[in-house]
Amino acid sequence: MRPGISVITLGVDDLERAVRFYAEGLGFPTEGIVGREFEFGAVAFFDMQPGLRLALWPRKSLAHDSGLPVTPPSPTGLSLGHNLASKEEVDAVMARAQAAGARIVKAAGDTFWGGYAGYFQDPDGHLWEVVWNPQFQP
Repeated sequence: MRPGISVITLGVDDLERAVRFYAEGLGFPTEGIVGREFEFGAVAFFDMQPGLRLALWPRKSLAHDSGLPVTPPSPTGLSLGHNLASKEEVDAVMARAQAAGARIVKAAGDTFWGGYAGYFQDPDGHLWEVVWNPQFQP
């Protein structure tokens, strides 16, 4: 199998709140919530980069579609990395996330491996690492 991820779906408890956080708070481009006419279909998509979209879908809908029960979220099960070109950009994104309602889990600072990174959680507890890695430039 050739690896190819085209959609990352985050299960959310309040779709409207999550869309506001990502669209208005972080400035991610979206056309808003679509699929409201279907019982488990309301979802929002955000264009991230060519070939990759972020989807926000109610946790109950994701559980229904997959056949799994709704379970408590675990923020340490997955993190999304946002790699930037400078320490200053990391600080700016962390500040914007906090202003939008994110919980800062770890303030940005120098890392043991020579980079600069911080962590925040979105309103549903999803963990984001905001990072400058001199070995992995965007």
